[in-house]
Amino acid sequence: MNTPLDRTYTHRLHALAKITDRTTQMVYEEEVGIPISEARCLAAIGAFHPLSVNDLAMRANLNKAQASRSTQALVEQGMVLKQASEVDGRGVVLSLTPKGCACWEKVMVVIARRNEEILSALTIDEREQLSVLLDRLLQHARQTSLPE
Repeated sequence: MNTPLDRTYTHRLHALAKITDRTTQMVYEEEVGIPISEARCLAAIGAFHPLSVNDLAMRANLNKAQASRSTQALVEQGMVLKQASEVDGRGVVLSLTPKGCACWEKVMVVIARRNEEILSALTIDEREQLSVLLDRLLQHARQTSLPE
């Protein structure tokens, strides 16, 4: 089988991600005042707190170095608090400050709106079908991928 590159699923998924990331980056900077990597970290910490940096990297779909840099920027802005882990004295756990919670709410509004904008090309039934298929693909990818 000789599928043209621009018809492969991986190429199209990557193109969709890049296109949506460019627009989302602009929206985060204009409306929230932070770059996309910080917004992703803030969203993950707010949704799944408390998190270690490793857990944050996984939840925010960033590598550990990106998550660490973004977290440090958020700490310096007074939005994230780093505390020593009670489980592992060497590690830290991350949580939102009141300022971070206020920013998190703005980020979540952007996420909801961006999701609606992206999915507006689909009917309700198509959205439900896409959700089921994405869940299945993600589960399969996680089961068959190499450990990070």
